Amino acid sequence: MDISEADKTYFAHTASQTLAVSGWELWQWRQDAKQSASAAGIPTAEVDWLLQEVSDLEALALRLESFKGRSHINLRFPLTVLTQLWQRRLKERLPVQYLTGTTPWRHFSLKVSPAVLIPRPETEYLIDLAVAAAKERPAISLAAGHWADLGTGSGAIALGLADAFGAATVHGVDCSAEAVAIAQQNAQENGLADRIRFYQGSWWEPLAALKGQFSGMVSNPPYIPASLIPQLQPEVQEHEPFLALNGGADGLDCIRQLIATAPDYLRSGGIWLIEMMEGQAETVAQLLHQQGSYRQIQSFSDLAGIERFALAYRV
Repeated sequence: MDISEADKTYFAHTASQTLAVSGWELWQWRQDAKQSASAAGIPTAEVDWLLQEVSDLEALALRLESFKGRSHINLRFPLTVLTQLWQRRLKERLPVQYLTGTTPWRHFSLKVSPAVLIPRPETEYLIDLAVAAAKERPAISLAAGHWADLGTGSGAIALGLADAFGAATVHGVDCSAEAVAIAQQNAQENGLADRIRFYQGSWWEPLAALKGQFSGMVSNPPYIPASLIPQLQPEVQEHEPFLALNGGADGLDCIRQLIATAPDYLRSGGIWLIEMMEGQAETVAQLLHQQGSYRQIQSFSDLAGIERFALAYRV
């Protein structure tokens, strides 16, 4: 179950108020929440993450429990509402990021809802790879010009690209109007709205007027085989958008489309960069070779050692 419109209205109302509890009250709530998290198999660290998002407490104060003696602590919600939210985490397995409506990513604070995939920490590496790849081609100024974030979702990658490439114009595309609205809000709230243009549409289609002009394309497309989605943890399969997960029978439908269509949009030497699933790197490399418009095809691992990213340059 997604957050209802009634929930959103109520939370928006209470978020505008400053509500306070004593440190002792919140300490007791935290102890109970951590106990219930352990019993449900949920990482207890999520309790402190939630409290940081809804209170004026910092991580160190929570870790040391130095807040315990404070006379009042400001909360976004009444403690009764916080309890209701936590019960949804336990019973419905609603991700904590959807409970608060925010998530950290790189140095941004991003709005999220069940309309968008929750940006993962490993996806942050796509920005670092894009920056490193652009530095390999200084003669053609890939750090400037046009960059595309296809399947932008919350707009995380688009914001990361705009932040990294100060002279570039970033174009974020998503088929979901609700996702585009969230991405636009994130760009606005993080001071990057003048650098990013968002479009509702399918992959490259809204960008037809810019064919052959893109310095790079970065994407975290759907890449999970449809048959595996029911096996994912309930936080993912029951709450994150199906369209952002479903990569077709073998998980490669969207990646094939990006391989086939990107050469028409990338300039010579332009960067093609995606995130993919464990076990897909060899097939993706073969598909890139077979297409014939790419060179210097490489894969990169995430911090867990999984081949997670594929990079190539337009011939």
